[in-house]
Amino acid sequence: MRKIIIKLEKPQQSVIEQAVKLGFSSFLVDKKLEEKLRGEGLTAYVDNGDRTLVTEEGRKRIPIIEIKSPDDLEKVVELARMGVDEVHVKARDWRIIPLENLIAMKRGVNLTVVAEAESPEELELLFGILEKGVDGAVVKVEQQEELTLLRDVVKAPRELHLHGAAVTEVRDVGMGDRVCVDTVSMLELGEGLLVGSMARMFFLIHNEAVGSAFTSPRPFRVNAGAVHNYILMPDGRTRYLSEISAGDRVLVVDKMGRTRVTAVGRAKVERRPMRLVKARIGENEGAVIVQNAETIRFITPDGELIPVTELKKGDTILCHPSEEKGRHFGMAVEETIIEK
Repeated sequence: MRKIIIKLEKPQQSVIEQAVKLGFSSFLVDKKLEEKLRGEGLTAYVDNGDRTLVTEEGRKRIPIIEIKSPDDLEKVVELARMGVDEVHVKARDWRIIPLENLIAMKRGVNLTVVAEAESPEELELLFGILEKGVDGAVVKVEQQEELTLLRDVVKAPRELHLHGAAVTEVRDVGMGDRVCVDTVSMLELGEGLLVGSMARMFFLIHNEAVGSAFTSPRPFRVNAGAVHNYILMPDGRTRYLSEISAGDRVLVVDKMGRTRVTAVGRAKVERRPMRLVKARIGENEGAVIVQNAETIRFITPDGELIPVTELKKGDTILCHPSEEKGRHFGMAVEETIIEK
């Protein structure tokens, strides 16, 4: 996981406790809080001209470079050549281009670049620069609620392994309730959500970017299937599709396995005819139930889209196999469990 340092605008104990509960352990604080955090086994950064890293092992000076010109980028790289392994950078007016240049310049150099983020939302931008992103960020947090968003962005995998799964069965199962997940983003061709009826395999369901003579494109939408289906979330947990609602953050995955996080604008549950699809990767067989309609499409390893209405036994579609056998309140658990 990338280095995340939470900058506390106000030293609220409740925010610190919630941050630790969500897996964060580094904080930028004032001198008063430094000793308290160190006593709790947490990592404190304190500003004093440069920045000081304070841990149980001792203190370490971290240079801060404000990027105002190309010369400042050279300073960062020169520090790395001198043996400095971590530098914090601030880019005020021009925020993206200087960081793009720095990421390109530091290739082959052992250096952790930590940038300043004004909010958790800005992290997605910083982590996506040149498809590599900075190595970490100092993130300003003002409210406890921002920590959940921060966790989703940070813990979302940058890439998931997708495999071709051989379709073993396709059949109608009658009427049921299905969920359309309308996101706040325009999804690209090849992007969708990972859903499945069982914890051991998730199917990549494509978005509705492709229109037809009878339907307009809705690239923000994924018709994700029956209410009981699991959907894989940014933090690695699952939720039932029936639980998804406006404001939730979901994991968007493309045909190459690359991921990004976006928010849900609305989830629509409607009664529709449903179809079961089963597929197998080696000894691992999974299933998903989706609406029986031409607008629900799976993706082949070659990137072609197959509507569920045309899917047949023997076709190969992209799935994400999971090593986890079961789920308990969305969390992966190791236990004896049979799903069929």
